Amino acid sequence: MKGLRIAISGYGSISALGIKSESIWNRYRNSQHCFHQKNFNGNQEWIAPLSSEAQQLISVLVKDKKYQQLDPSVLYAIAASRIAVKQAGWDKIEGFGINIGSSRGATSSFEKYHGDFIENGKQKVNPQTSPSTTLGNISSWVACDQNISGPVISHSATCSTALQSIANAAAWIKAGFCTRFLAGGSEAPLTPFTIAQMKALKIYSGLDSDYPCQSMDLKKVQNTLILGEGAACFCLELNSEKAIAFITGIGFGTEIISHGASLSENALCLQKSMQMALEGHDPGSVDVVIMHSPGTILGDSSEMKAIETIFGQYKPMLTGNKWKIGHTFGASGALSLEMALLMLIHNQFIQVPYLPEQKEQKPVQKILINAAGFGGTAFSLLVENNPQN
Repeated sequence: MKGLRIAISGYGSISALGIKSESIWNRYRNSQHCFHQKNFNGNQEWIAPLSSEAQQLISVLVKDKKYQQLDPSVLYAIAASRIAVKQAGWDKIEGFGINIGSSRGATSSFEKYHGDFIENGKQKVNPQTSPSTTLGNISSWVACDQNISGPVISHSATCSTALQSIANAAAWIKAGFCTRFLAGGSEAPLTPFTIAQMKALKIYSGLDSDYPCQSMDLKKVQNTLILGEGAACFCLELNSEKAIAFITGIGFGTEIISHGASLSENALCLQKSMQMALEGHDPGSVDVVIMHSPGTILGDSSEMKAIETIFGQYKPMLTGNKWKIGHTFGASGALSLEMALLMLIHNQFIQVPYLPEQKEQKPVQKILINAAGFGGTAFSLLVENNPQN
């Protein structure tokens, strides 16, 4: 990432935290989580659904008839994109690309259409089934909503999807193929079948406590993953003087896996991604690491070992947001990046309330963000303050 720097000129999100930066920041600063219990397949399960104001925003969006058949994952991406583009001042710009990924894509729509297919017994499907369940559906509808003509990409790399989308967009810009990119991730996984899949893996939280997701707590004796939903998008361009922050390091890593959900004890994929993202940087210059830390015993402990390997004697402050908003799969890296931007803007570290307090030794100016997913994939992103801010 030497030379030209990728600037983040605007961002927008929709999640359990809300839709406005100020209210999202205030919710990060309080110690309350955003989880609620809902009945799935006869059991009460923890989830982190959209906030009431976010749900209202989506209900207004679907008043437009052309959006009424779209999956929530697409609607969330459209909503987040509108906020980001407006903040960046790209409202009247047509020439930008889009790369908004998702781990699972049109989860609700696929389950509904497949359920109808099984139920009617005549092997008939709704004509909207195929176009509305493709993964490319997300970015193509955002492009339609924004009325842009640039390159349009959607991909999936499980839970590291959003950071990969942002890295891919940065590569397009640095290669000179496109001057601006809207990139991020979107996920709407709060469905009975998806919850059942996580429970089958024996990683879903059954805790009845003040903090049912114990992300980053290495003393927990059971897995505590909880699913959330949401989207976050970022406006990327070169060397903007109005940049909120700059992306100054990008890293990726993979590792050999023994089964689809496995991860090595020392998270080799995360070691590789962090080391690459930190190339040319002193590890001691990193103020904060936002961990992927999904709330599982192996996932949390292996990432901590990877961080200790990369940083050695130096101990950056560690934080994350899954204790508060759950795991949003392909959108999780994007929502972690939003958290990083908010900490940079306010020059304040967000503590995890049930862990020992970490004292801020210096201003928060450089943050490393991790994301890892099924398949042994990992991505890390290094972001820094714009010194002119």
